[in-house]
Amino acid sequence: MTDDHATLSDSLLARRYFAKFDAITGHLGRVAAELEAEGRLGRLEARVIGGYVQRLAATFRALSHKYLMTGRLEGALPGAPTFDRHESGFPIAQELMLMAVDAQHAVQHLAGMAAEAELKDRMVRQIVGDLTVPTQLQFALSQRLYYEALKAGGLFQARNDPDAQWVADVGDRRRFLVHWAVYDTQTNLPAVYLLEVEDTGRRPFPTDDRRWPQAQAHLMAQSLAGLKLVTIAMGFDRDFADLYPRRLRRITLGPMYSHSFTLQSGPIAEVLTNAMAPTGEDWALVWTIEDLISDREEEVKDGWFSTALRQVWRLDPVNGGETGATRLERMMILPERPYQALAELNPPGFANIRKFVVGAGGRLIPAR
Repeated sequence: MTDDHATLSDSLLARRYFAKFDAITGHLGRVAAELEAEGRLGRLEARVIGGYVQRLAATFRALSHKYLMTGRLEGALPGAPTFDRHESGFPIAQELMLMAVDAQHAVQHLAGMAAEAELKDRMVRQIVGDLTVPTQLQFALSQRLYYEALKAGGLFQARNDPDAQWVADVGDRRRFLVHWAVYDTQTNLPAVYLLEVEDTGRRPFPTDDRRWPQAQAHLMAQSLAGLKLVTIAMGFDRDFADLYPRRLRRITLGPMYSHSFTLQSGPIAEVLTNAMAPTGEDWALVWTIEDLISDREEEVKDGWFSTALRQVWRLDPVNGGETGATRLERMMILPERPYQALAELNPPGFANIRKFVVGAGGRLIPAR
């Protein structure tokens, strides 16, 4: 626990918090679709990102069930959800780690619980017969829904191992899109990685028992927010002789800023304060895309008597040394009231951030 972490010990606050994320994750999928329509993402890439967003939404829904009765009962309960209120706004990574442990025992827990229909019937009988609120039964039902979600799977875990999909054949090479995701333990933010790689091996490397497990382990070990993309890409290029990384992207979902829940400073704090938005609309979420593209390949000496092809990466001529990427783009998703406050304040540094405004009925409006 650090000063940046906060717990939601009130059930109403916890429900509002998870309801906010339920709405936000719905908008994230539409942003990916908009970027695909603009040609910024390919169909496969948009589908991959959308899949991770759906898994993230399922994870937050599972946590909302787990903590549904926070503050309503005393005793040995799951406690209260903890989130990073400073530079994240998301639940802390330990919440996902505990969820992974709970998932290992989901079947065992469900076997010892009454069915959902039976729990609801007992609730009705207690309300009508005893004229009391069935809080203990409500808690039992919330835990059943939580373990059912864990059993169903399809959740965003702290580590989501690499998967690969064939894209095309380019000459004598096979091109794959390798994707994976992590919930970074330092930033408490989810990040999705997309790696375009060309393969000259005898067998397609996702089905190669020698290379694929090693590539998976390598990529997961390098998936740290503190590492620049060029560092990750150069390491992969060096360690796999017949694999040629051509493009690497990292999409960081967050931070999420909320006047009700997070601590922020600078212009974004003034924007959310001035917006005076109603409950559920007092937020803004930043989406960052780091993109590293190979400029060309060159032959370099590799040992005493051999050579190897290595990528020459195209770095941003102004900030490439700092970012380690070809380009870096930030986007912001926010409801109408905060967007109006942002437009009126017009703080420096926000002009180049692409904005997506959530309008009436959840309609997504691209803006500048």
